[in-house]
Amino acid sequence: MILEIILIAIGVSMDACAVSICKGLACHEKPKKTALLCGIWFSVFQMLMPLVGYLIGSVFASYIESFDHWIAFVLLVFIGGKMLKDALSKEPPDEDDDPHDLSPTKMLVLAIATSIDALAVGVSFAMIETNMFIAIPTIGFCTFLLSFVGALAGKKIGEKHHKKATFAGGLILVLMGVKILVEHLLF
Repeated sequence: MILEIILIAIGVSMDACAVSICKGLACHEKPKKTALLCGIWFSVFQMLMPLVGYLIGSVFASYIESFDHWIAFVLLVFIGGKMLKDALSKEPPDEDDDPHDLSPTKMLVLAIATSIDALAVGVSFAMIETNMFIAIPTIGFCTFLLSFVGALAGKKIGEKHHKKATFAGGLILVLMGVKILVEHLLF
């Protein structure tokens, strides 16, 4: 289960990583400060949202036990599918109007926007009885690391890799959803 948690953590971290790359691209001074801010903001929200989702899912788990694997499947495939669609879209990402803006208000909005998928993943975690003492720190660590590195490498990586990162994250989530469904239907 730890490998699956790591893969999901990487998958849900990709949006935050992509936004961090954009922040890094726009950063002309103090790149370490930008990277640290991105890492902290995004990792905190990527840890909070699955916890909230898990708590919501746990309340309703007994009512939906017989079809919880379908819920986990639909949530993960929906979120992953949206990420794949965004990655394949010709439209430029609009989630970051001013990449120079590191104000708390802007970072809060970006942190919430990039962690909505983690909320749904948290609901899925409740359905498949995931150990949240492992999942939450793993998601936080992966998000911090990918966001920090993404912001630092922003100038070198370039915007062309934003879509590749989003595609990889979406693919991971879709595959995890399929795996959960197949395991519950066959075993």
